Parts: sequence; C-alpha cells; structure tokens
Amino acid sequence: MQNTPKSLRLQIALMGRVNAGKSSFLNLVTGQQTAIVSPVAGTTTDVVEKAQELQPFGPVLWIDTAGFDDKSVLSGKRMEKTLAVFDRADVILLICRGDEIAVPEREIIRLADERKIPLIKIYNQTGKHQMTATGGIRCNAVDISERDRVLNELKSALIKVCPDDFLNAQPLVADLAPEHSTVVMLIPLDYEAPKGRLIMPQVQAIRDCLDHNQNVSAVKENDYTAALNNFKIPPALVVCDSQIVDTMVKLTPPEIKCTTFSILMARFKGDLGKMVRGAAMIDKLKDGDKVLIAESCTHHAAEDDIGRVKIPNWLKKKTGKEIIVDHVSGCDFPQNLREYKLVIQCGGCTINRREILSRIYKCEQAGVAITNYGVCISELKGVLQRVLEPFGSVYADYLKAKQR
Repeated sequence: MQNTPKSLRLQIALMGRVNAGKSSFLNLVTGQQTAIVSPVAGTTTDVVEKAQELQPFGPVLWIDTAGFDDKSVLSGKRMEKTLAVFDRADVILLICRGDEIAVPEREIIRLADERKIPLIKIYNQTGKHQMTATGGIRCNAVDISERDRVLNELKSALIKVCPDDFLNAQPLVADLAPEHSTVVMLIPLDYEAPKGRLIMPQVQAIRDCLDHNQNVSAVKENDYTAALNNFKIPPALVVCDSQIVDTMVKLTPPEIKCTTFSILMARFKGDLGKMVRGAAMIDKLKDGDKVLIAESCTHHAAEDDIGRVKIPNWLKKKTGKEIIVDHVSGCDFPQNLREYKLVIQCGGCTINRREILSRIYKCEQAGVAITNYGVCISELKGVLQRVLEPFGSVYADYLKAKQR
C-alpha cells in the first residue's frame, strides 16, 4: 500500500479558513498526529500530504492545505499552493467552523463547482462555534472518541460522491486483448532506463494484464523479431516505448495490433480522442509559434532527453519551422496558455487522472491544442494511424479526420 503511486490514489483535499480545524480533522480520521495542530492562526503553512489505506477505497492521499483566508506575509504564495490542489483533488472536504458559511467557504464551494469536484461539508464544533446546520458531517475534531462515528459517516459520504472513473476505472491495457492471450511488452533497456527496475507505465501494464489473466512476454527491442518467431500463436497485442515506435511498427505483422505505453496512458489518465485531435496542430505550426512541453515528474535531464531534446528536434525536422519550445515540470502549469499553439503533455504516470483532465480543460478554455508524448511521437514518425488500431472509436474518428 505504501508503495502505491500518488497518481493512483483517491486524493482527498481538506480546505477551509484559518483555524477551522483542518489539521485536527486530518489527525482524527487518520488516527495519527499527521499534521501539527496549534491555536496559532496559520499553523499549516504549506500543503501536507498523508498516504493511507482507507477501506473500501484502498490507497488514498489526504491533502491538508493552508487557510483560505490566510493574511500572513506569505499568504500569496500559500494560496498559490492551495489553489493548485483544485487541479488534482478528487474530493474536497470543506472544514467549517461550526456551521459558518461565509466568504472563504463560498469561494471554495464556487471553485469546486466550477471544476465539478465533489465537495463534502464538515461542520467542526470548535469552542464558541456551535452546530445548528443540517446535512454534512458534524464533529468535534479534537475529540478522539468520535473517530469511529465520523470515519464511518465520511466513508458513506465518499462512496456517494467518489468519481466513477476511480471506483470503476477502466483497465490500462487488458481490455485490448482477449483473456489468456499473449501481450508482448517491448522494453528498451538503454541509458535512460532506471537501473535495476522498469519505469512505472511498464510495471502498471504488466500488472494489469496479469490481473486480467493474460500472458505477458517482456522483450528488448533487439530480441523482438526472434521473440515473434518463437510464438506458436501470434500475440494479440504489442506495446512498446514511444521512442522505438517506428521500429516496432516496421517489424510487427499487420494482423497484430500494436500501440505504445504513452498512448495507453493518454487513454487511462486523460482523453485519448482529444490528445489525438491535438496532434493535428503539428502540421499547422508556423515560424515563431510557441510549444509547451509539460513533464509531470522532476528528473535530471539526460544528454538526449526525450522531452527536452528529442521531441523538440523531431518537431523542427517534421515541420521545417523555427519553433519556440518551453518546458515545465512537476505540478507547474502556466496560466498564460494562450501564448502557445500546442501543449505536449508527458504520459502523466506520476499524477492522477483529474490533474491531466484539468490540464486538458485549461487548454480548451484557452483555445490551445493539447496532445501527449506517445501520440505526438507516433504522429511525428508517421505511424499514428497504425498504433491507434486497438482503440475502436478513436481510430474511426482519426480515419474520418484524415479523409477530411
């Protein structure tokens, strides 16, 4: 459980005004002294995260935030961090002082409604702030004897509002091949591969297939042809790293469906159809146009880094244009999206689906096309149609678009 990536956890954000009892409530439901509690206003100065197993949901991530009405010297920076949580929270717990709903609470409700994030009100009885409101969950966050009741009521409320894409998440890859068939994972072990282990999408894809009673054959790219010749029954699907997609397509018989790990992530974490439509912007880029490459993880860029070197070079080679390429990493995502013609998002294995969808939404609002690494690279290498074959309606829409 502790090793479950944050991106696969139900992310529950605690929000409210200063000294509403957010940290106390977090300590109550986790049964631990997770957050520092003090009567001093603004004790929680930054986002605090706590991973926990919460049945029946499994791994969750609690996110404690700074007070929404913080007026300290650093309040601006703290609010930036708190507002960024709206982009990744699956559920928001609004911690109220008693039944007080005023400007800070109404703003949180507005922002949650705007982003269609489920919100549960927690009426916390603290000192003079007594409870008269109905609905929501009533508690005294510092009374540990209330933990079982509050936790049971919270679980019941979460079940009602938990996003369907979390409770009924579609498989990453297993629905693309029949049960008991073979799926080949084509995995390069080059200098960019982490020493002694596989990268997250590869591990997740292997586990997903095993969970759905499929056989997995993992091979290096230089052993791929030999592996295909060894199968008495051809594999139902081949999945490869995006950087070798052109080689994989060239070596894969046309009757075998194939795709890339990053394209799988585009469907699993975001909206594959919109990512494919976004790739159409590549052919429309002109001299001086700006492209944003967004990496969700933070790492030391290699000499031939995929996001900082390879994709920019492939873009310029494909378009023949002088394109300006900017980069962001981690949770950073610029507000000035309108200055870009295209956003290229990485696979997003380290962030959750809501954050990817939030980025897609922001791009749509700004009128900016968005695609992802796998879709972009496959388009740049001229094989996007081939690697979309496993994806039914998306493939059909792509063919119609190409005909138009």
